[in-house]
Amino acid sequence: MKKPILIGITGGTGSGKSTVAKSIYKNFKKESIAIIMQDSYYKDQSHLTFEERTKINYDHPHAFDTPLLIEHLKTLLSGEAIDMPIYDFTVHNRKEETTKEEPKNIIIVEGILILEDERLRNLFDIKIYVDTDADIRILRRLTRDIRDRGRTLESVIDQYLTVVRPMHLQFIEPTKRYADLIVPEGGKNRVAIDILVSTIKQHLSEEPVQVKPKAAVHEILK
Repeated sequence: MKKPILIGITGGTGSGKSTVAKSIYKNFKKESIAIIMQDSYYKDQSHLTFEERTKINYDHPHAFDTPLLIEHLKTLLSGEAIDMPIYDFTVHNRKEETTKEEPKNIIIVEGILILEDERLRNLFDIKIYVDTDADIRILRRLTRDIRDRGRTLESVIDQYLTVVRPMHLQFIEPTKRYADLIVPEGGKNRVAIDILVSTIKQHLSEEPVQVKPKAAVHEILK
């Protein structure tokens, strides 16, 4: 198998990273593309009580098992399968079982801090930052955490003000400068998705393509 293309998609919580990843995914055969969520690589917290786990800052780089994610990506790039962790947000901990992920031609890694660590950042062939206004992001997070993660309205708002927003400004927003492509409006930006799909297809062809400078592309995608 030809060396896979590794794509990193990042941005703030609720920015539309997953929508962008899924929009790209739909343009390729399922057997040729995979999406790996950075959220699956939160550290195992089995040594802590549930109450202690609820107090962890999950928007800080230290919350992730980045060495394991790097190891797994390198394994996939070498053509071997991995046993990927499964994270349960209702109990703030990994499940005992894992899921087997086979190597694919296209591997998308999606998460809020995938460009923060230089070791991880350097693995990506294409780095994408999804740029969405803060008010839209918080509303999306409210909906998701209440609906899918069993959180209360008060807990989501408190977490956003005390943890999510400060961590975004300190760790996530600064990684925008490492992106090859900056995508405004997330998955609703069809022009951006079309450009990304075209770029990926060219990367997979015999003739490699040079990614356009992010400033110029950002202007095109507005």
